[in-house]
Amino acid sequence: MRWIKRILISIVLLVAVAFGSAVLYGVAYGEGETAGYDSGYGSGYSTGQEAGYSSGRQDGYDEGYSSGKVEGYAGGYDEGFDEGVEAGLGHGYSLRDPTYRQALDFLRRDKTDRGEYIEDTYVCSHFARDVCNTAEVEGLRCAYVGLIYPEGGHAIIALETIDRGLVYFDPQTDEKVNPVLGKPYYQCVVPREGYYYEKPSFDDTIQDILVVW
Repeated sequence: MRWIKRILISIVLLVAVAFGSAVLYGVAYGEGETAGYDSGYGSGYSTGQEAGYSSGRQDGYDEGYSSGKVEGYAGGYDEGFDEGVEAGLGHGYSLRDPTYRQALDFLRRDKTDRGEYIEDTYVCSHFARDVCNTAEVEGLRCAYVGLIYPEGGHAIIALETIDRGLVYFDPQTDEKVNPVLGKPYYQCVVPREGYYYEKPSFDDTIQDILVVW
């Protein structure tokens, strides 16, 4: 009977061991699963975040670069096109400043001084206007100059020469003028050889000089 008892005890022990092993396996499996999940989740999250950030940054860079390139090209093209047209065609009139000799030659060619002064019809302002218009046609900058007297005034012209600076001329006679504030106009005229500029019957003291380009 003892052997039967031993067999039963052995069976009980085996069952207990098996049950205990199963319990321990379950506990160990649960702990291992939790630890593995946590570790895998953390690693996967970091990897996914980094990959997503890199991808998003690259996509954003590509989109920004492409958009900037398109807009920059369009703006640059428009600006370059306008400047190119302007450089190629100019502004309609291309005026220049002459040398002093060129200014004198222009006045010799100009026929305005041969016109007739007609009171209230063709006066000094008309002479000055016509010389300015002729100069513009020849590509020269020419200023309309208004001289203000105590009562009334006078109109002459001026050219900015590149070698002697601003020079003035009376368009009715082509005589050179050196206008000075506070000085009578007749004393400012440089008469041509053989001519004498007489004092007028009115006060022609220059009170202001208006140069209009």
